[in-house]
Amino acid sequence: MNSATEAIGVDLKGRQLPRYIAIEGPIGVGKTTLAKKLATSFNYATLLEDAEANPFLERFYRNPEQVALATQLFFLFQRAQKIHDIRQADIFQNVRVADFLIEKDPLFARINLDSDEFQLYEKVYQQLTIDAPKPDLVIYLQAPTDVLLSRIDNRGLAFEQGIERPYLEQLNEVYSEFFLYYDEAPLLIVNASQIDLANSEADYKHLVDYMLDIRSGRHYFNPTFFG
Repeated sequence: MNSATEAIGVDLKGRQLPRYIAIEGPIGVGKTTLAKKLATSFNYATLLEDAEANPFLERFYRNPEQVALATQLFFLFQRAQKIHDIRQADIFQNVRVADFLIEKDPLFARINLDSDEFQLYEKVYQQLTIDAPKPDLVIYLQAPTDVLLSRIDNRGLAFEQGIERPYLEQLNEVYSEFFLYYDEAPLLIVNASQIDLANSEADYKHLVDYMLDIRSGRHYFNPTFFG
């Protein structure tokens, strides 16, 4: 763990690594990219969403009302199974970084489902998320809608090409509201609009260096301050 972290120029002396990190944010903001880089640096296992495995997703982006409930429940079952796998593992021997927070699932359900569907979803959610483990650190990546649209276009995933601006704007709003009140774990809010986690090792190094000092409370990271 030390050698990998030292390779990116981060001093670990006197610092304790969070054992379970969850990364959140709207579509296209860079959650999975950051999760994979942290996993490589710290030799952590990854807990990643698999959007491409959802057989309803592409149809949802074309015609949301038709398959919204099926899309939402598929993701809920998938995320809950991954959380279940954590509960079954020896938490003292495993360290992980996830590109989702199970508590965010209702955010999507609230904007995608009608009232009757949402009531059904809530009942299923309550049964599946009992005793979900709390992260030692949550990283919330945020960026304006224009940035998200650009990144979605650049990565060129076929099933994402139907995503429209109003939907991303809604997501940004509900994420902002959710994390305005979130206090279940230490929280780092990152301005991701100017950060290039895929290609800039300097951006990544500054973020890692900052996050390793977080033990509690709410913190903000603006990478433009380190330019």
